[in-house]
Amino acid sequence: MAAVWVAIAASLVMGLAAACVFVFAVKRDYFRNLEDVKYQVFWSDLEELVDAPKESSNAGGSKTANDSGPK
Repeated sequence: MAAVWVAIAASLVMGLAAACVFVFAVKRDYFRNLEDVKYQVFWSDLEELVDAPKESSNAGGSKTANDSGPK
């Protein structure tokens, strides 16, 4: 039965800690302008795709239908 009371106390302490972190974040204005952060992440992902080097489709010397030789 003591373990149940320990579990209840631990869950209450964790819930209180989460509420305190939320209040702290709101007071420090951490939730301001969330849309800007979303677009920063989106555009950085696109830059990685654009700047990535293109791999050769004919790597390894295998011939494809377009590389069948002289015509």
